[in-house]
Amino acid sequence: MFWTPELAVFLEDAPYPATKEELFDYAMRAGCPQQVLDNILEIEDSEVLIEGIEDLWPEYEDVINDEYLYNDDQEDQFY
Repeated sequence: MFWTPELAVFLEDAPYPATKEELFDYAMRAGCPQQVLDNILEIEDSEVLIEGIEDLWPEYEDVINDEYLYNDDQEDQFY
């Protein structure tokens, strides 16, 4: 399973808590990219309720910090 902030954002508004099947159905209806669908299919236990993107990608909270995402306002700092 390979997650990036760009992929995870597609599931931020998913109807949590959800099972693997419910999440996959949402992703299909929402037109998520194939990589998101593939990631959902890799979830092992289809009966476990997924409470949020953090259940799929535990490092999500760390990655969305400003330190990791490019900020247009910071552009001047690099030149």
